[in-house]
Amino acid sequence: MARFNISDTCIWITLGASLLALPAVAQETLSIFDENGYLDSADPDMVIGIRLGAQRESAYFGSSDLESGPGGSVRFDYVRFPNGFEYGSGQTVGYRTGWGLRGSARFIGERNSADYSELAGLSDVDWTQEFGFGVGYEEKHFRGFADVRYGFFGHESFVGEAGFDVIATPAEGWTLTLGPRLLIGSDKYTQTYFGITADEAAASQYSEYAPNGGLVSAGVVLGARYDFNERWGIEAVAGYSRFMGDAGNSPIVLGGSDESLKIEVGITRRISVDF
Repeated sequence: MARFNISDTCIWITLGASLLALPAVAQETLSIFDENGYLDSADPDMVIGIRLGAQRESAYFGSSDLESGPGGSVRFDYVRFPNGFEYGSGQTVGYRTGWGLRGSARFIGERNSADYSELAGLSDVDWTQEFGFGVGYEEKHFRGFADVRYGFFGHESFVGEAGFDVIATPAEGWTLTLGPRLLIGSDKYTQTYFGITADEAAASQYSEYAPNGGLVSAGVVLGARYDFNERWGIEAVAGYSRFMGDAGNSPIVLGGSDESLKIEVGITRRISVDF
């Protein structure tokens, strides 16, 4: 069950539409990834950091096995709206400054019981796309956030996530981050991924279980990024979490693992767009 996390993605569709609408250049044509090309504006209206790569993580919530797949993230560092309102900072690389609203999104892949013998008899869970908003504070050596998201198509419920990072820059080009994370889920969220209905109990190896919402997991995330220049870099992120509360007492977790691991590695690109 692949899970693709995107932070600060409230307007990512705008990026795609803008790139498609870029005008043709008659004399000298630059690639969108060339220095001083379309994605390196001197006076940007939007600054975005994108990471594309691969990830390895727990096959599903409570699984003791790991699976590999594509991974990535999108981060909005700066936006200037038509009315002149500015969010973030377009003059810094890798961090915003001060308080601000933020978009938040997470993708959770489907859980197909036919793919895992230990889940035989449990209902499948469709893939979920979570969207939401939050508030964050950031400066050069610290950032914190609190988000609320709603999941569409899969668990169809609310989740909350909060955390902070300490940020270090030990050498030129290097950025290291480390901080805790908390995930809170509603009753429906925990029932979807950690509950066992009476019908499922009769058809599977598990006993009936009706968890309540609350704290789902607590963990820590370690990140390391090296910037080759203001545009390109490479980043690795490792996250560890432990299921807590009713989620941690789920028969699925007790029969598998109460620990979740995720490792991501990818190439980063800072994009500056002038509308």
